[in-house]
Amino acid sequence: HVQLVESGGGSVQAGGSLRLSCAASRYTYSRACMGWFRQAPGKEREGVAAIASTGSTSYAVSVEGRFTISRDNAKNTVYLQMNSLKPEDTAMYYCAVRFSVSWCGLGSPSNYNYWGQGTQVTVS
Repeated sequence: HVQLVESGGGSVQAGGSLRLSCAASRYTYSRACMGWFRQAPGKEREGVAAIASTGSTSYAVSVEGRFTISRDNAKNTVYLQMNSLKPEDTAMYYCAVRFSVSWCGLGSPSNYNYWGQGTQVTVS
């Protein structure tokens, strides 16, 4: 079955940076839409960034200009570079894959088919 494993989370001071990675296995993901979502305690899961197979990207307004999503198809890995972190970025971050090629973006998490287990990001 599809397996997504996130890494790179941790604790950082405001203004700092982190780079999250999501390693996908058991399928070739080069044609899939990959997304990063986050969920803070007591809040709904929200889309952060998405990247299509073409390299086209989408960002939440709250992170645009600070976060960058990228992918390395040869490694079946997607990254989220997070700069200028703020306390409000504190959340569990999840990687997700959408295999339909008809659309790639944010919106409802139900648009995505499979999820990783998450990695915690804490900004103080």
